Amino acid sequence: MLDTAPAVRRAPGRRTSGRARPRRRPRFGPYLLIAPTVVVIAVLMFWPMVQIGIMSFQKVGNRQLRGEPAETVGTENFDKIFNDPFFWQTLRHTVLFAVVAVSLTLVVGTLVGLLLNKLGKRMSSFVAGGVMVAWATPPVTAAIIFSWLFGTTGGLVNWCLDLLPDFLVGGGWSDYNWFATPLSTYTVLTVCVVWQACPFVAVSVLAGLKSVPGELYEAARVDGSGPWRTFWSLTYPMLKPIFLVLVVMSIIWDFKVFTQLFIMAGMANRDAFNLSLYGYSEAFGSLNPKLGMGSAIALVLTLILLVVTALYVRVMVRQGETR
Repeated sequence: MLDTAPAVRRAPGRRTSGRARPRRRPRFGPYLLIAPTVVVIAVLMFWPMVQIGIMSFQKVGNRQLRGEPAETVGTENFDKIFNDPFFWQTLRHTVLFAVVAVSLTLVVGTLVGLLLNKLGKRMSSFVAGGVMVAWATPPVTAAIIFSWLFGTTGGLVNWCLDLLPDFLVGGGWSDYNWFATPLSTYTVLTVCVVWQACPFVAVSVLAGLKSVPGELYEAARVDGSGPWRTFWSLTYPMLKPIFLVLVVMSIIWDFKVFTQLFIMAGMANRDAFNLSLYGYSEAFGSLNPKLGMGSAIALVLTLILLVVTALYVRVMVRQGETR
């Protein structure tokens, strides 16, 4: 007698009989290892950010600092700063400075990286270590150095310019005040920030160049490609992920510049304020502190930087996916 029952199809590799596989227990070890780090970051970073977010919707002054409860004012602080022309002036200074400083940092850093790549191994390591001293210099020290270089009394730059003929640079450099106008102040600030930031870009570009096979440059040289065409046709496409990361990181750093400008311009020169210095002056720059206003300005700056940081994380994730 034939068996007319339909054959039961079994999925390959699937068990239909026997003991069921035991369920895997959740592993708490990795979470316990990172728990102290998460707690420290939450206490030192996230909690102050939450406090700033709360204070940005409150009126906090001397009375509140003496113990009185803060008064909730809703969006009044944001309405004041968005309707204040000085806020938009400081935001314009911040954006323009970031555009100029980031561009110069990338150009100068890339040129230095290309020059380091032409040197021998020992000389390249020696010079790279030397230029990294500028990157490791604290912002306070760098600001004091450049304040002395461009100072009115005894400044090295004014002394050198005064020695040049008048038909080249004009006269009156001995007592020229570089920190009297916003344009000259940001000129000195840009030189200081680029001087500090370009070594990191140079070393990053140098590390990327070391990963490019030398056969590609040899083939480009055989084809008669010049330095300019070789850079845009070979070097830039190969180092494009590195340049994207450097651009985003430089934008974040230059948007947050505070120490150098605070030392060079001071609190009296309000025409040269950027967004960071404006927020500090509202919160701590007078006998009547407005911590609510300062927190609102800091929150706006934080949101701008979070957008740039999100772009940075996206670039990093896309790089990880393409590897």
